Amino acid sequence: MVDLNAEMAELWGSLGAPAPGRSCVLQVISARRGEGTSTVARELALFAARRAGRKTWLVDMDLGTAAQYQALAMEAERYGALGPAVAASPDGSVFFTVQPPAPRPDGGVWPDARYLSAHGVGGTRLWVTRFNREALRGPQKVHVIPGAEYWTALRRHAEVVIIDSPSADRSQAGLAIAQHMDQTILVVSAQQPDVKPPAQLRDAIASAGGRCAGVFFNQASVQPPAFLKAILP
Repeated sequence: MVDLNAEMAELWGSLGAPAPGRSCVLQVISARRGEGTSTVARELALFAARRAGRKTWLVDMDLGTAAQYQALAMEAERYGALGPAVAASPDGSVFFTVQPPAPRPDGGVWPDARYLSAHGVGGTRLWVTRFNREALRGPQKVHVIPGAEYWTALRRHAEVVIIDSPSADRSQAGLAIAQHMDQTILVVSAQQPDVKPPAQLRDAIASAGGRCAGVFFNQASVQPPAFLKAILP
């Protein structure tokens, strides 16, 4: 079990809580896989859910493994039991498209939103999404789209939305949605001394119209090394 409550309190304080009556949408991403992004996103969502007045959503952008759903299920004694699947879209919009669409018996096609479900975590304050990859058939592929509709819908539905995006060396999904985020948190592992990939990702986020809030230095028990100053805004 990883307990990052103290670190999340510091991170939450540095980001600033949402203004009364307003929602915030935060992306958590790293330049390279294995930096601990999913753990940071999950712990931040748990911290936010305990403080937010309305719902907190943890959106898993990894559409291949349902990693957040699996992690929460494995630690139900800490996070709480997962509830039954419900629709994850308040208005039918989603952040991806499935192609080719699946035909329905009535001659229409199944909407993309049917592939995404949400589960309450230990009650009704924290929710996690799960892409139902097992529903894909034959040659169907899923692609993240850069539209704002889904994120706008969630803003009306939740107080805090935290997106766990795949690392930039695996996917361009995080860059595709960066412009719609209030802030993007860049995770860097203590075991990675190379500053170049995080700096390149910071610049790419800015070029995509996003805002990099700063760096979360993961897996560290000492002060961050001097090289991190080179990639802070």
